[in-house]
Amino acid sequence: MSHRVSARYDLYGLHLAAVMLAGTALFSKLIPLPALDITSLRGAIAALGLLLVLLLRGARLRLPSARHYAAMLAGGMLFAVHWMSYFYAMQISTVAVGVVALLTFPVITAVIEPLLLERRAPSRHALLAGAVVLAGVTLIGVESGLAGNVPLGLAVGVFSATLYTLRNLLQRRFLEGVSGPQIMLYQSAITALLFAPFLDVSPSALTPATWGLLLLLGTVFTAVPHTLIAHGLRRINATGVAFILALQVPYATALAALILAEIPGPLAITGGGLVVFGSLYATVQNRRANPPVTAGDASPD
Repeated sequence: MSHRVSARYDLYGLHLAAVMLAGTALFSKLIPLPALDITSLRGAIAALGLLLVLLLRGARLRLPSARHYAAMLAGGMLFAVHWMSYFYAMQISTVAVGVVALLTFPVITAVIEPLLLERRAPSRHALLAGAVVLAGVTLIGVESGLAGNVPLGLAVGVFSATLYTLRNLLQRRFLEGVSGPQIMLYQSAITALLFAPFLDVSPSALTPATWGLLLLLGTVFTAVPHTLIAHGLRRINATGVAFILALQVPYATALAALILAEIPGPLAITGGGLVVFGSLYATVQNRRANPPVTAGDASPD
């Protein structure tokens, strides 16, 4: 398979991941557990599922070097706190507020990736797309109002978005040569271990229905989309990935309307349209400016 075709499949995979990650927002309301408990159990289930898949495939589990282990540990810790703070933001406010705040990460990425990894100023295309996406998520946030815990939810969500951006940049810079499933296996396990000492789950809360939701979250809605993202980061820079994943805003809005009966108003619909436009514009510009690379991208699996 040519690198061009591989990059195209990575792009399709990222769009699928955006849909699936939009669905994870629903679990913050559907699973009757604190955010920390959900995060730790989610990580454990995802890690066990990925370990089983990799063992059945005979894939390599060891990392190439000590540097990779250090980067994996740092990335895993960033990822763990990102997961927990994202769920906490939605639990203390609303699904819409949490998703809107998290989806500021394309703007954050567009600004800091060139500065940190490429030693140059952000492109005007990235800044323009970032402004459009920021306007879109702002409209969705405005419709939610500023009552109750919404400001705190937005602040925690933006904090989560910053951690997610840093994790993606670290992964792209220091985890070359590591497959997507390997990355998710290690980082899911780190997440589970980091929060395990703080678990406080009563047996009565872990009903069959709760376990079913946790299994669904940890496998279909976690291991699969994050593995697709890890694959995509091999050939598409973090800014391009970020803008594709910004499509979670309209996806999550639609899912919340269908499943949680959170019907979007005109501002949310307009904001979702702006996010879609900004994301597609950034994707096109990113592909023109950064054609798929061929060196160092071979996956060990």
